[in-house]
Amino acid sequence: MSVRVLALVGSLRAGSHNRQLAEAAAKHAPEGVEVELFEGLADVPFYNEDIDAEGSLPEAAARLREAAGAADALLFFTPEYNGTMPAVLKNAIDWLSRPFGAGVLSGRPAAVIGTAYGQYGGVWAQDEARKALGIAGAAVVEEPKLAIAGSVVRFAELHPADDTEAVAGLTEVLAQVAERTRAAA
Repeated sequence: MSVRVLALVGSLRAGSHNRQLAEAAAKHAPEGVEVELFEGLADVPFYNEDIDAEGSLPEAAARLREAAGAADALLFFTPEYNGTMPAVLKNAIDWLSRPFGAGVLSGRPAAVIGTAYGQYGGVWAQDEARKALGIAGAAVVEEPKLAIAGSVVRFAELHPADDTEAVAGLTEVLAQVAERTRAAA
């Protein structure tokens, strides 16, 4: 069984190291795993139950739900902003969690990884994202974890796709996501 993984990147910045890490995941995905990067998180409005209704659902939110629903698993890439995940990633989780108990996240395998400037590689942001995903009903893949520290220096001249250690970590995470997805099927 081939596993389709949708990658959601929490940094909107051009040249984002988390975006580059997601590109590396797509490039180096293990055989039988396909990683697709979702484009358009910046276009998804903040979650508002008033507009989450048939006939008024924003197109960008509908595209997000459709893409996540077509994937077998989700992989969230998060930097760390002020000790937590960026609002755009939390917003995506909110949209994907609705309707409560029956949203696209319900029972779907999801993992969280990333890179950040600090010495711990964004572990607080990753922990917060895992917590939100678990409450939203996702089947959170807890291990292995991948938090790459010192992104600004480490990836200043080296793309994560060319970093042997980063590629090994990505491959390990994707293999576990695929195994968890196949076991649930």
